[in-house]
Parts: sequence; C-alpha cells; structure tokens
Amino acid sequence: MPTKENQIENHFIDKLQDLKYNYRPDIRNKESLERNFRQKFEALNRVHLTDNEFSRLLEQIVSPDVFKTSKLLREINSFEREDGTPLHYSLVNIKDWCKNSFEVINQLRINTKDSFHRYDVILLLNGLPLVQIELKTLQISPRRAMQQIIEYKNDLGNGYSNTLLSFMQLFIVSNRTNTLYFANNNTKHFSFDADERFLPIYQYADKKNKKIVNLDDFSDAFLSKCKLAEMISRYMVLVQSESKLMMMRPYQIYAVEAIIECIDDNRGNGYIWHTTGSGKTLTSFKASTLLKTNDNIKKILL
Repeated sequence: MPTKENQIENHFIDKLQDLKYNYRPDIRNKESLERNFRQKFEALNRVHLTDNEFSRLLEQIVSPDVFKTSKLLREINSFEREDGTPLHYSLVNIKDWCKNSFEVINQLRINTKDSFHRYDVILLLNGLPLVQIELKTLQISPRRAMQQIIEYKNDLGNGYSNTLLSFMQLFIVSNRTNTLYFANNNTKHFSFDADERFLPIYQYADKKNKKIVNLDDFSDAFLSKCKLAEMISRYMVLVQSESKLMMMRPYQIYAVEAIIECIDDNRGNGYIWHTTGSGKTLTSFKASTLLKTNDNIKKILL
C-alpha cells in the first residue's frame, strides 16, 4: 500500500490509466499545456490556426471569471479569423462529452510573474484542465489540501487567473482513505474559514447513500471517463443570477435519473418528499432541462 505522497500519486495515475486515461508526462508547464490544447482544438474544429490566431484565441477565452469560462466550455462560440471570416467553434465535444480526449498530467508547474505553483494531478478533457486532484498522506487531513488550493487561488498572478487553468471545474482532495470534491467558483463563492467550514463539500455516495471515500473506489465510481463527463456536463449547474457553479448532491443525481427513467418507461405519476433545503427545486429544474431534449415530451410545467 503506497504511503508517501509521490507513491500515492503514482498509484493514482496507474489507476487512471486502467480507466483508459492517456498519461502525458511530457506536459509539465504552461507552454506544453497550451501546445496540447491547440492540437486538440484544431482537430475538434477541423481548422488550422496561425500562431497569431491562436494567441488571440487564448486572449479571448482565458479569464479570471470562473463563471465566464464555464459558460464558454458549454457553448458554441465565435472567433474572427485573420481574413475576417468567423470561426464557430466549441472547446470540447458538447454533443457527446464521452468522445472527448481524456488525459492525465501531474506535477504541472505554472510560473507566472507573481507565483510559482506545482499541481499534483490534473485531468484534461480535449486538452483543457477541468479537474484538479490534490493528494495527501494518510496522516494529513484532506482539508489541508483544500487550504492549499485556496492559498494558490488567492496568490496574485496565479495560474487559475491567466492560464488555461481558468477552465477548472472541479477540485478533488484525498488522503486515500477519505476523498472529497467541490466545484470551482469565483472568490465570493469560494472561501475557507478558521473553523474549516467550506461549503458545499461533497463525499460521493451510491444509490443507498453509502459513502464512497476510498480513492480507488471513488476513481471507479466517479472518474471513469463517461461518468466524469456526465458529472461536468449534466450535473453541474450554472446559476446565472449568482454567477455561481453548483454541484448536484449524489442523491439529487439519482433522483433526476429515476425521474427520467420513470418517464421514459411511462410508469405514471410520482412525488419527491424531502426536508427544507434538501434541493428539491434544483432537482426538479435539472430534471426539466434534461427532459426538454426528449422529442416525445411536448410540454414541461415547473
């Protein structure tokens, strides 16, 4: 059983390779991260950009505003090429997120004007860093890794503000026996206080609400390629009124899946009973938005 941080990291990367992630030890800095993203972008959009066009594209999409980049990630966008023609592009395959390129990198160093940071493990979808995993030894609480992420994000000139790391969607922290995850957000929704309250933090769970906190078990249940794609594309909610990213709780996800399955099978009416603040409205909203894509449903009332 690996006990040191580098051993835990290597074991975790082996696990991700078992889950069919492509390990890219050659991506260790900002320049190689951008080169890889450019290759993925040009292949997805069937285009060849000049160096000047790619530089302007980066200027257009990289932003310290997490909500803005999260919207760009999920939409068809437009970019003016050097000859004046528009290029309508997407950053990932938004029609079928499972068909994106899934890669894992580690020990990425971002050297900016004001900071020099190193990140344990990052998952790339189509070359974009969307999930960061910070690993600690068993003796250290995962909350220490959470504190480290906060400190990194609060540094002036940090990579989350002015590089492709601005597209980060999820953070995962683990000491192997306990694994937690939480959504990225702008500063007003992303804070950590002396009492170690950091809301909302999640532990993943199965349909019977049994917690899945061992890192290997969590990887199987949450980080398989299509499952992770589903979590980001279907079960993260962008709250426009607050410019906020929200993760749905595991039981909300299972409720949405059950509602959709019930309607697909035409099994009649049903109801949800739960306590105040449990997320019934969000569950109903997410179920409604997903059901809109069903051609057999003519009208949804919420």
